[in-house]
Amino acid sequence: MATIPYKIYLSEEELPQAWYNVRADMKVKPAPLLNPATGAPMTEDDLSAVFCRELARQELDNDTPYIEIPREIRDFYKMYRPSPLVRAYCLEQKLDTPAKIYYKFEGNNTSGSHKLNSAIAQAYYAKQQGLRGVTTETGAGQWGTALSMACAYLGLDLHVFMVKCSYEQKPFRREVMRTYGASVTPSPSPTTAIGRDILARFPDTVGSLGCAISEAVEDAVSHEGYRYVLGSVLNQVLLHQSVIGLETQAALDKYGVKPDMIIGCAGGGSNLGGLIAPFVGQMLRGEAQYDIVAVEPASCPSLTRGKFAYDFCDTGKICPAAKMYTLGSGFMPSPSHAGGLRYHGMSPIVSQLYHDGYLRAVSVEQTKVFEAATFFARCEGILPAPESSHAIRVAMDEAIRCRETGEAKTIVLGLTGTGYFDMYAYGAFNDGTMSDHIPTDDDIARGLANLPHLGE
Repeated sequence: MATIPYKIYLSEEELPQAWYNVRADMKVKPAPLLNPATGAPMTEDDLSAVFCRELARQELDNDTPYIEIPREIRDFYKMYRPSPLVRAYCLEQKLDTPAKIYYKFEGNNTSGSHKLNSAIAQAYYAKQQGLRGVTTETGAGQWGTALSMACAYLGLDLHVFMVKCSYEQKPFRREVMRTYGASVTPSPSPTTAIGRDILARFPDTVGSLGCAISEAVEDAVSHEGYRYVLGSVLNQVLLHQSVIGLETQAALDKYGVKPDMIIGCAGGGSNLGGLIAPFVGQMLRGEAQYDIVAVEPASCPSLTRGKFAYDFCDTGKICPAAKMYTLGSGFMPSPSHAGGLRYHGMSPIVSQLYHDGYLRAVSVEQTKVFEAATFFARCEGILPAPESSHAIRVAMDEAIRCRETGEAKTIVLGLTGTGYFDMYAYGAFNDGTMSDHIPTDDDIARGLANLPHLGE
């Protein structure tokens, strides 16, 4: 076996030529999206009223295993891809563990996260359709930043609805979006009917991704020449993010390394779904077995405490309903610092795979997450995003168990992005003012009380 370097780079020629559609290998396909008004499965024409037509096709395609990446998107990818797979030698040494830890680093681009992989694809299809612009939501701001960069590159207008608590906590992320030419509005806002309604009912709300999605969709359908794009949850997004897993698999194969565990943070499912896609594909085809772990915040535990059912994807209940693990579209998560994980539901693909036993899930409190983030930063020299640090926490815990048992597991985790715009959160942790927000059983029950009676 070749000596394993600190960083494993693929060449530009080894960049994936096609996205991998894990649905083609799934024994049980994700349940169809349903029209919230009629309860009927959404058609391509239905979805094309909100999404770009090509993206609507990708959303509904359960059968094509590989979908070619257009040359223009591959050329854009070459600005920052392939991204490195890094052996965390320093972290291993500090933990005194026999485990081998690798992280796929997605923060080496201007947007600072994996979100750019889908942002450029969605912006490209909007441009190809001749649209004037797009609208979207963003939680912590990584998606909004990535999409603003992609839209600036392609000359598209962009309206971003940013979850209010993140808008206030992460002003520099907001300013990056504005620098790229996007308009940024704190959500919920008085600029939409749905925003005004939410503010009237919950005047002190700090917002949620569900609220911001509703406003972005309303804004898109209210303006000619615009469509809505989403940074997570949807099948099309996980498809684009499969470049993460494909590169990871190729890099490991290059050195003859087979992982025992694959760990990713989980909010809407884009990073996790992209990272695990080709590995789950092997499991589905009976070619290999892995221990795949989804890590979510204890403050918004859709997999570990939610219900697998049809639910609205947004608080305003105007988007298609999806069958997913959910806490209820009305669930208002606490203002935790991992804004990108504050979503009430989980990707239908990830939800179905979890339901069928291909992965497991754990939830962790944010103080423990930031303990791990700080330890990692001091070892590896990268300040990780709060979202990514959920995966780091569980990887470290597993490495410590290996130290205690003597088992030399190989662990791969997704480092989704950097935390240099999250200094408000790091400041709260360093000052000792950070606390943990864990919903009670009553909070969860209230969120689930109004699930729609769809698909029954």
